Amino acid sequence: MGTKTVDETKTAQKPEAVEATEPQNVEETEAEVLHDGSDELDELDGLGEVPAEKEGTSFVGQGAAAVVAAALGLVSLTGSWVGTVASAREEINGQLEMQAASNATVATQLEAVYGDAWQATALWGGIFALVALIVGVVVLARPAFGAPGKPQPAWIKSVSWAGVALGVVGLLLAVLKYTDVLLSLPSV
Repeated sequence: MGTKTVDETKTAQKPEAVEATEPQNVEETEAEVLHDGSDELDELDGLGEVPAEKEGTSFVGQGAAAVVAAALGLVSLTGSWVGTVASAREEINGQLEMQAASNATVATQLEAVYGDAWQATALWGGIFALVALIVGVVVLARPAFGAPGKPQPAWIKSVSWAGVALGVVGLLLAVLKYTDVLLSLPSV
């Protein structure tokens, strides 16, 4: 236990020899190899940066608004909690009306119970779609009014266009549902 063999000593010395031959600072060595007296390294350093960040302009607000526009557009297509509550409320009101009026026709009952609820859902979907459309257009138009010389990042434009497109589709579907062109109540 107290003595070392020759093999253990050689193994222990090999890593030290390898460590001594490696450069101490790899970054300095790479910089020396790449830099040949020209400013190529300085030009390469600036390629990954967004020009607006150098000047202190932040696109956080525009990016957040673009995401909100896309999310609202998606909500207008899939439905929202507010629309569900409004629909249930209209359905309850229709049921109460039918209990009060005992001689109502089947068509009147369908319209009172289900038609108003369907239109309430369509109305709230249309409101979400309209807000998505407005927010998306404002984000797309913002660079023209705020900082015309500074380009907006491409991802903000893409997400804003997605919000606008979803808003247009949601608004169209809401109008078609509200006017009973799309999935109208069954006729009796």
